[in-house]
Amino acid sequence: MTKKQKKMLLRILITAVMLAVLHLLPITGVPQLIAYLAAYLVIGYDILRKAGRGILNGRAFDENFLMALATLGAFFLAVWTRSGDYVEGIAVMLFYQIGELFQSYAVGKSRRNITALMDIRPDYANIETDGELHQVAPDEVAVGSIIVVQPGEKVPLDGVVVEGTASLNTSALTGESLPRDVRAGDEIISGCIDLSGVLKIRTTKAFGESTVSKILDLVENASSRKSRSEAFISRFAKVYTPVVCIAALALAVLMPLGRMAFGASPDWADWVYRALSFLVVSCPCALVISIPLSFFAGIGCASKEGILIKGSNYLEALSEAKIVVFDKTGTLTQGVFEVTGVHHSPYGEQQLLEYAALAECASSHPISKSLQAAYGSEIDRSRVTDIEELSGHGVTATVDGHRIAAGNGKLMAKLGISYQDCHCVGTIIHMAIDGQYAGHIVISDVVKPHAKQAIEQLRRAGVQKTVMLTGDSKRVADSVAAELGVDEVRSELLPGDKVAQTEALLAANSTKGKLAFVGDGINDAPVLTRADIGIAMGAMGSDAAIEAADVVLMDDDPMKIAKAIKISRKCIRIVHENIVFSLGVKLLCLLLVALGFANMWMGIFADVGVMVLAVLNAIRALFVKKL
Repeated sequence: MTKKQKKMLLRILITAVMLAVLHLLPITGVPQLIAYLAAYLVIGYDILRKAGRGILNGRAFDENFLMALATLGAFFLAVWTRSGDYVEGIAVMLFYQIGELFQSYAVGKSRRNITALMDIRPDYANIETDGELHQVAPDEVAVGSIIVVQPGEKVPLDGVVVEGTASLNTSALTGESLPRDVRAGDEIISGCIDLSGVLKIRTTKAFGESTVSKILDLVENASSRKSRSEAFISRFAKVYTPVVCIAALALAVLMPLGRMAFGASPDWADWVYRALSFLVVSCPCALVISIPLSFFAGIGCASKEGILIKGSNYLEALSEAKIVVFDKTGTLTQGVFEVTGVHHSPYGEQQLLEYAALAECASSHPISKSLQAAYGSEIDRSRVTDIEELSGHGVTATVDGHRIAAGNGKLMAKLGISYQDCHCVGTIIHMAIDGQYAGHIVISDVVKPHAKQAIEQLRRAGVQKTVMLTGDSKRVADSVAAELGVDEVRSELLPGDKVAQTEALLAANSTKGKLAFVGDGINDAPVLTRADIGIAMGAMGSDAAIEAADVVLMDDDPMKIAKAIKISRKCIRIVHENIVFSLGVKLLCLLLVALGFANMWMGIFADVGVMVLAVLNAIRALFVKKL
């Protein structure tokens, strides 16, 4: 328990003891009133203070105002009727504070659980100076510095391993329980925990731009993006509270006056009591507390699974996903390309690979990297000039004085060069040297191990259509789509075509559901933004993935898409349950109180009970292991 919670518990115990003692003491009149007021102030002074501040700030109609008005009114009735029954007003405040304490503890516990799951913020970085390690703040480490990470320590900054081998715990980032082995040359992201071995890492990003900083910022700011349900509750509370206050006033004043008009006794005490009980019951605590808590728990639970959702509005939209559109490379396939053949080249295999690797040396595209890897020698960029990249076509460059063109069939057609098709399934890089066709290179990608299963899981999750968009050839695209069981495939697309295809799918969407696009977060940024929900393969810390998408999968596993949808639907189901349950019980109790079938005691038990049950139901969103 926090210090504040312990203090509240002490106030509750003191008030309970005071009520027991006062019940036994034979005091009456003014001393009795003063004694019970003292007990009331012990348990309720903070509510009175908040109510007063609300009135001064122009926000009078909140739960603090309702509780203060109802309990002080109960005291007034006891004085007016000279009944000496001051217990009711104190008991109402006491049970309300018990409910608030329980709610505070439950919310705090869920926040602590989520904080523990996301406990990836590094405390320090080790810098080696003169053979000794010195701890410095991560934000003080310059890009390009060498840091040392020892077993048991968190990796404080993104970088590349320059020395050492180790196993890393990445569960806080990816949800993956199996350790990841790294060695010299491997990229490494902040937030991982070194399980074994000393690593020397050359930093590639400042702390503010590192993966851990971006993730923490995402999680911390997720609550600022409210869902439709949360917005509804906010609007509802603003209208609801004044309405119930007016209704209570009508009960207290109009009903007695109506009875007087018909010649009956006004019975002021009874109707004022009903009005005060009406105010106690009307407190919308269960809705105001449980709905945001449900979304907070859902987002936190998704984070534990390696799924970063940027806000509750995106969580709600994800629950309505009916069409899922995929990019191919890096999303459904591993994006690790290998040269599997060189055909029809008069220059020989090695010479053609050399020209291709040099022409592609300025590109970071996976295909370019695979060509450079197949060449196997160091790239001398001084041999290359006049590099021109043609989006969706390929590149042209001058290598050793020869004009080289490397790209797809569209590039050859654009240059007016005849080319030969290949019987192999894969990405075909056609080569032209000095305007003459020089053969082609076959590059193949590998389907991700869980990709087919991911498509099946999406169907089980209620997704009605899956579509694959790719710039690859029709033959390769059709082969991958058939292997995975994708419903539709659209191939040979330029980057701009993907946006157009997505817009066409949105326009043709006959369902009331949302369209989600899944891409690698770099080339697909425009489509990620255009779709109803953008889901990015995090690529272990890709900046574009985190910036462009609404949802980020930190371990690039397409199986997590169905998991994310199931988490979102469970969360929304809990939200709807709490709304229906809270409003249903609330309206029933309000009716019973207005008709005189329920008193203030029943009202407070109903209010606190509904709040406790709603909070407990909201916490269910934290548990998704069986989804």
